[in-house]
Amino acid sequence: METNRTGRRNVFRTAGAVAAAMQVNRHLSIPIVTTALALALAACGATGTAENAAAKGTAQGGGSGASAEHTDDISARVKPDAKAVKLLPAAVKARGTISVAMELAYPPTSFMASDNKTPIGFNPDMARLIAAKLGLKLQINNVKFDTIITGLEANRYDFTATTMGATKDRLKVLDMVDYVNSGTGVSVPYGNPQKLGTHTLCGHRVAVTSGSTAELQWLPQLSKQDCTSKGKPAIKSVTLPSVNDALTQLVSKRIDAVMYDFISLGWAAEQQPKTFDVLKPLVATKPATVGLKKDSPLTPAVKAAIQSIIDDPKYTQALGRWGLKDLGIKTAAMGVPQD
Repeated sequence: METNRTGRRNVFRTAGAVAAAMQVNRHLSIPIVTTALALALAACGATGTAENAAAKGTAQGGGSGASAEHTDDISARVKPDAKAVKLLPAAVKARGTISVAMELAYPPTSFMASDNKTPIGFNPDMARLIAAKLGLKLQINNVKFDTIITGLEANRYDFTATTMGATKDRLKVLDMVDYVNSGTGVSVPYGNPQKLGTHTLCGHRVAVTSGSTAELQWLPQLSKQDCTSKGKPAIKSVTLPSVNDALTQLVSKRIDAVMYDFISLGWAAEQQPKTFDVLKPLVATKPATVGLKKDSPLTPAVKAAIQSIIDDPKYTQALGRWGLKDLGIKTAAMGVPQD
């Protein structure tokens, strides 16, 4: 998952509290969403159908699967991993905190609860668990996806957990550690009125989000493979700031399809029945990674912490409560290029 804007929103309230050890630095507010279906994806506390869908979740970790709102701190009572702690740089250990960058606009992996202050989703859960395994307090920084890498390079954040895929270019400036499987899919309007397929998008307007692997890798690759190499018109790439914008334009028929993280597309389809279809087969399924600045002294400790999480029942819990139960991995390997 990967992208969003500033804006106001009407809030529907549920109980929920941020863990005392966690600070949230909101560089951006929650995005404006302009249709009920985009509201469901943003899950940012709006009126209408999205409110009803989100209200099905429980506030303190009850329920199961991606539709529940889990605002409890999954890292509560998780003890530090001695091997991981031993690998911490002395300066970080003395500081006692670790900071993560993510854009909180992508349910079910990274978004805000309906209280508009609690980061929830699989990625905040993993970030909390990483900090707990290292015996550190966590600071979550809510920033635009396409500014995260430059922020890591400038030492503004220690790591990112944003379901980021490893590419050759990213690996030039980042250390990347696998922590879950992810992938890219294509959504079309419900019923697929144009009868599109994953490999029959030639000449059609397909939205991607700025800075995403869909924009940089998968759409160009698919267009060349399925279209231009066979003398057919290229896929018409439409780059938009966020998936909310893309889904809004899909419903208004300004575009024909959206290529994006299939976990989030599935979430949108679940939250708004009879609005979207996710095409099969998927465009790609690849490991997603935690990213740190290239040659960061923190990398060995974070890698060890991720492996400790994978070996812990908390990993299965985190996957399951966000509807990702089939996407777990066994080994926190260093990322390799997926392009």
